[in-house]
Amino acid sequence: MDKATTKELLAFILESLALVKKRFETIHSSDDFLQNDAGLEKLDAIAMRLQSIGEALKNLIKREKELLLEVADETYWSEIIKTRDFISHHYVAIDAEIVFDICSSELEMLEKKIVALQDLV
Repeated sequence: MDKATTKELLAFILESLALVKKRFETIHSSDDFLQNDAGLEKLDAIAMRLQSIGEALKNLIKREKELLLEVADETYWSEIIKTRDFISHHYVAIDAEIVFDICSSELEMLEKKIVALQDLV
């Protein structure tokens, strides 16, 4: 992923956000992730995409920091990258409630910021 262009990484993030939103449609509480195998599969799939989004942003911030700072401060991007690091290195400690909160309250804003970045590239 680190050799992808900025446009490709932004497109990948938007694609990943669309997939997360689609997979999250039937989830109404964090308990829905834990009730059965289908819920656990959604939790796994969503966590993987969140990790991938963080990885793409980690690559972007290395080479396009000024571009990213045009739509959000460094703390905003850092929190997303930290989420990626947590998923990558502490997967057994992933909390369904945190994933639920991210999906229900953070994705729309991130999508708007990524679309804004696409307009700048």
